Amino acid sequence: MLTYVVVFIIIAYLCIIGLLCYGFDLVDNFKLRDIPPKTKFSVIIPFRNEANNLPNLLDSILKLEYPKSMFEIILVDDDSEDNSVAVINSIVLKNSFKFANVDLQIIKNIRISNSPKKDAITAAVSVSKYNWIVTTDADCSLPKYWLDAFDECIQLKKTDSIVAPVTYHGKMTFLNRFQTLDMLSLQGATIGSFGIKKPILCNGANFCYRKELFYTVKGFNDNNTIASGDDIFLLEKFIAHDAKKVQYLKSKNAIVTTNPAYGLSALIHQRLRWASKTSENKNRYTKGTGFVVFFGNLTCLGLLPAIYFNSIALDIAVALYSIKFSIDFLLLFKTTRFFKQENLLLSYIFLSIIYPIFNVSIVFLTFFKSYEWKNRTFKA
Repeated sequence: MLTYVVVFIIIAYLCIIGLLCYGFDLVDNFKLRDIPPKTKFSVIIPFRNEANNLPNLLDSILKLEYPKSMFEIILVDDDSEDNSVAVINSIVLKNSFKFANVDLQIIKNIRISNSPKKDAITAAVSVSKYNWIVTTDADCSLPKYWLDAFDECIQLKKTDSIVAPVTYHGKMTFLNRFQTLDMLSLQGATIGSFGIKKPILCNGANFCYRKELFYTVKGFNDNNTIASGDDIFLLEKFIAHDAKKVQYLKSKNAIVTTNPAYGLSALIHQRLRWASKTSENKNRYTKGTGFVVFFGNLTCLGLLPAIYFNSIALDIAVALYSIKFSIDFLLLFKTTRFFKQENLLLSYIFLSIIYPIFNVSIVFLTFFKSYEWKNRTFKA
């Protein structure tokens, strides 16, 4: 009986990830055509205790090739306890000539809910000048043709919101390799889900949408009791409003890079924060996919004890693990090739053993452990 259950779960897993692999190739690679820019953007960047990361962010903003007169930068200080604001002012002052044509302002966050980041975005949207909002994070680095890619996507496609790619940068330590491969698997699933017209994920570090659409769906109303989810809940609302106008920007020129978590504890808290949104997710396909992925990983963990207690034959267990390994590898291969991080694939052979343990552990921890985010504690 156990064998039949395990086989069913792995086959379901194969079908789900296989569909995402298929969908990945259905999303066209978007190439810039060097057409004159027309779109004006309000770039919103919430920050809290980001003094170490802000110099890199501001440097990447200065390097944007998009006309400076066609975008504004709104930095939202979410009660920083370090000298983040002083760092921004110092950099702008020292580079006053370079920042002369950059429309940049710092505003204070206005707390109205249990979600500081959602409050920060809402506050920034309310003072923004332009109809297209782009959100990113303070620990990110922006590619020089970032806004050009959004602009051309807007001009060439009928869209109201655009999800774009994110990956990690920095030294490839063992922990960072694990995180990067995990992030790339999520990115692969994101792209694949758009390909099969069932979007399940997005990342607020690289998200673009019309301001009027934000107000039409009433922003973060109905989900601002949850600290996290400024991206996925908004995506759900956009899809419910008009799924055909939600696009994925599969462009190398739009890839935003960000920092991996520093240390295992920070990683666990980050993943607990990400997992905390699951219970409030209303998308049945998203929940179903998460359910199958969880049980696929749980099944892999159970194969060894099942073999030991003679509950499943060794050859069947090896075959099932090989199926899961292969389909995961295929999705990662496609994703790493797009992000030009193929060098990480060798690490997957070993990390694929660790990932099921990590994934299952995070799910169970959400029932018992709160998480910390920017020196604040939230319930998972």
